[in-house]
Amino acid sequence: MSTTQFTGLITALTRQRGVLGCLVVSERDGIVVDADVRAGVDAAAVAALAAALYRRARLCSEAAGLSTVSFLQLESEHGQICAAGRDDLVAVVVAEAGAPVAQLRTVILQSVDSLV
Repeated sequence: MSTTQFTGLITALTRQRGVLGCLVVSERDGIVVDADVRAGVDAAAVAALAAALYRRARLCSEAAGLSTVSFLQLESEHGQICAAGRDDLVAVVVAEAGAPVAQLRTVILQSVDSLV
């Protein structure tokens, strides 16, 4: 496995309980920049969905005068997607439905500063 500038961030997030994968995604076009996901996780589909949701939330939040989005969570019956971004990059975590969101939120927000 090769090392990239995002290896530390991805490793820190994938070690969390209930995490099925972590991706660094371009907010603009939803392309995977770097990722480590378990078998069965469609990284391209997750990247496209997370980037679109994060971008839309950021734009709407700014338009409403609420400042920038710091954390986004999509929860469903079978799992959840958590995302936080900086500049044009978004760190995305795919987790099981029962994963501890508060812990994931803390780690992803601490890690997002390494997105440059």
